Amino acid sequence: MAEAMELSITQQEEALKEKIQHKKLPFRKVVQRVILITLGAILMGVGLEIFLVPNHVIDGGIVGISIMLSYITKWDLGLFIFLLNIPFFFIGYKQIGKTFALSTLYGILILSVTTTLLHPVPALTQDILLATVFGGIILGIGVGIVIRYGGSLDGTEILAILANKKLPFSVGEIIMFFNLFILGSAGFVFSWDRAMYSLIAYFVAFKTIDVTITGLDESKSVWIISDHHQQIGDAILSRLGRGVTYMQGEGAFSGDDKKVIFCVINRLEEAKLKDIVAENDPSAFLAVADIAEVRGGRFKKKDIH
Repeated sequence: MAEAMELSITQQEEALKEKIQHKKLPFRKVVQRVILITLGAILMGVGLEIFLVPNHVIDGGIVGISIMLSYITKWDLGLFIFLLNIPFFFIGYKQIGKTFALSTLYGILILSVTTTLLHPVPALTQDILLATVFGGIILGIGVGIVIRYGGSLDGTEILAILANKKLPFSVGEIIMFFNLFILGSAGFVFSWDRAMYSLIAYFVAFKTIDVTITGLDESKSVWIISDHHQQIGDAILSRLGRGVTYMQGEGAFSGDDKKVIFCVINRLEEAKLKDIVAENDPSAFLAVADIAEVRGGRFKKKDIH
């Protein structure tokens, strides 16, 4: 009886997991994802073929390897991007999930087609620095959009996630190692000045991806511990228009009950919030941290009259 009950519970858990894993996205969300992944992949193709590739500047990852192989063999860049990423599609399908894998495959397909169609188009500028900076920005926006909406345009990230399970390095460190090796190889294929410009393009793209994913209106979480919590909370509400949450805390050393204020602000409000805390309680404990995304709740500002 116990074994049957245990089996029944296990079957219920598996059914629940299957139901959660196969929960379908609303049609509107699917259309939005397809449109934005298409836009992101096209932008990356523009950054590559209109700015970077004609000036012999490469990106990191599989795309960087594809650019060098295309230059050496004179074969189509889009072909290499698609073929070299295929193994990572199957790895991603098994290890990360069906939706991510299909989004990635679609994005890579659009990227490959875009680079093929744009290859005959002449470079927008012959100025190597302008091409590096603007190519990096456009490429970064494209990649950031695709990542933000559940896909990827390069198999390096998938490889790094899998390698992270067996190596004592973070995913970011593994990706950085791969890319430094790939970007350094550009010195042998093109020239060492092009390798250095490729590093600049990679840095610009990396920062642009970060901004695209988190948004220009970057949010921050704030934790405040103060005996004057009520005055600080009221001031934040009236002067910043931000709601606050009071939580009960206890000092581990003193054992005293403490009120903890939690709120979410944007980066432009950080200085003003610090002034509010300093005015009401200079000795208050204040911790500020970056937040990648905020959803739900009452994060929208209240009108201040």
